[in-house]
Amino acid sequence: MHGNEQPPQPGHPRQPGRPPHGPQPQGQPPQYGPPPQYGSPPVHPQFVAAPKKKGGCLRAFVVGVVVLAGLVLVGVGVLLSGGGDSPRSDTAASPGSDAGTSAPAGEAGKRAAAGIGDTVKDGKFSFKVTKVEKGVERVGDQYIGSNAQGQYVLVHVTVKNIGDEAQMFLDSAQKLLDTADREYDADSGAAVLGLKNSNAFLNNINPGNSVSGILLFDVPDDFRIKAIELHDSLFSDGTQVALR
Repeated sequence: MHGNEQPPQPGHPRQPGRPPHGPQPQGQPPQYGPPPQYGSPPVHPQFVAAPKKKGGCLRAFVVGVVVLAGLVLVGVGVLLSGGGDSPRSDTAASPGSDAGTSAPAGEAGKRAAAGIGDTVKDGKFSFKVTKVEKGVERVGDQYIGSNAQGQYVLVHVTVKNIGDEAQMFLDSAQKLLDTADREYDADSGAAVLGLKNSNAFLNNINPGNSVSGILLFDVPDDFRIKAIELHDSLFSDGTQVALR
């Protein structure tokens, strides 16, 4: 201490702009503020790292899964549709052609319409419609049978396996068409109850064998028949036979 100077009183900080008491190192500017506390570590600015956002990797993973699922669905659709480039089966036989032969191709995708008595092909099966019954109200007898909601249409057909392995003939794969091109499913339950020898429900046919069956459809009373679309399986292209 020099002279009559009083030491700083506790609780009263030094006034800004007033140099501290005591000698200062030569060549250094005067330091203001409280003296450093000996033995305590220097104070450094504290840096707080911002937390990284979670979810970026998860979002990328979800997007990848969605894209992969879309590609799988597209691939399955292409397989089920035959790839889109495979040629369709022979769709009809020309009227008056010999039994067992399919119709020749016409101009650019056009084929002569097949009718009752003509033979057409789809996949491993050939088909020949031999008879059509319309306006049937009930099939079966008085004890076991089925009543139509509208009317039953019965399509008699002969199916031959022209492939090199056994193939299942399914009535549920066949479609009846009206003049507005609406499709009607076969009624398997009514056929089992009311038709003793329908031979159209889950009938496995070996190569070279033929089966005569009846396809039964329950349609409205005002139904206007156009054709039947015949398939060797649920996913085949099918072939049409005109029934008018």
